[in-house]
Amino acid sequence: MARSLLADSSLSTVSAGFVAVLVGVASSVAIVFEAARAAGASEAMMASWIGALGLGMGLTCIAFSWYYRAPVVTAWSTPGAALLATSLVGIPMANAIGAFLFSALLTLLLGLSGTFDRITRRIPIPIASAMLAGILVQFGLSIFTSLQSNPLLVGAMLLTYLLGRRWLPRYAIILVLAIGFSLSWLLGLIHFEQLHWSPSQPIWVAPEFELSTLLGVGLPLFIVTMTSQNIPGVATLRASGYARVPISPVISGTGLASLLLTPFGGFAFNLAAITAAICTGPEAHADPARRYTAGIAAGIFYLLVGLCGASVVALFSTFPQALIASLAGLALIGTIGSSLASATAEVDSREAALITFLITASGASFFGIGAAFWGLIGGLASYWVFRQGNS
Repeated sequence: MARSLLADSSLSTVSAGFVAVLVGVASSVAIVFEAARAAGASEAMMASWIGALGLGMGLTCIAFSWYYRAPVVTAWSTPGAALLATSLVGIPMANAIGAFLFSALLTLLLGLSGTFDRITRRIPIPIASAMLAGILVQFGLSIFTSLQSNPLLVGAMLLTYLLGRRWLPRYAIILVLAIGFSLSWLLGLIHFEQLHWSPSQPIWVAPEFELSTLLGVGLPLFIVTMTSQNIPGVATLRASGYARVPISPVISGTGLASLLLTPFGGFAFNLAAITAAICTGPEAHADPARRYTAGIAAGIFYLLVGLCGASVVALFSTFPQALIASLAGLALIGTIGSSLASATAEVDSREAALITFLITASGASFFGIGAAFWGLIGGLASYWVFRQGNS
């Protein structure tokens, strides 16, 4: 098994795993810190949160990707963290931990019931692909908005990508990362002077349960994580050709990881969508059967984040935003293209897929639920109406 893993691994899959973790951590860690601060967490406790989250994501990425031989990438719930940043103000940490445990228990029970898997398997591939394209298109656009603000850095990365795709397609993103990092260093955009390395120290908080907090924090956390994170995560796997991965055990596994790590700050784990797309796309590896090693690589890098906690987060935070945004966008170009192709391949479902894409890409949010969910609802409704009209 280990020999097979080494044989299937490549520089491109390891690079995809690293880019996924870099993009995931650097783009949303500030929201996690805000959520922790809202609950009154100290600096040491915030480091414990990052340690627990890194450990949970690392272990689940490695276990699922290894077992299913598919790039199954997990993440913390970014929309959930945004919800917590506003809803935890004035709530004692012990009550907050109790709400996290309630959300984790609901996730575990939903996964064990098999209901979530049955629902998501009814989503047509063109609709799932359109939703994925709508989620990712903003990252593609960020390449050129970043080009406007930092033309030298982003221009060099874009040129490297084009030349790499022409002559060294498997290593294009690796070259982009190398050029982006080197140029950022030369331009003085990266500063390591204030970094202090220290391992994470887990801090246990005994949960307390209060009905108002369970219903006001735990239940919304569960709903937001399911609708805004897990449904797009499933769509990513389906649209990338990994429909064979059973969703119920994965959802159950993320719920179990949350139950075990919540007292240390692991508030919610779920299937990733954006960072998963980096590992499931053609840039990770030309052979879809070998891309699972990108998921394992992401897990290893997440474990490093967990072991060093806030120190690694601080390291990632030193990278300029233009580098992160452009790197993510370039790494996702292939996936955006294949998702759009799959979404519009069937004439009968093309309009419904485009409605899904447009609603999702709009970023519209209603009742605290993100655009991906409403894009899916609008697309499925349109799909049903058009099918009724053609029957």
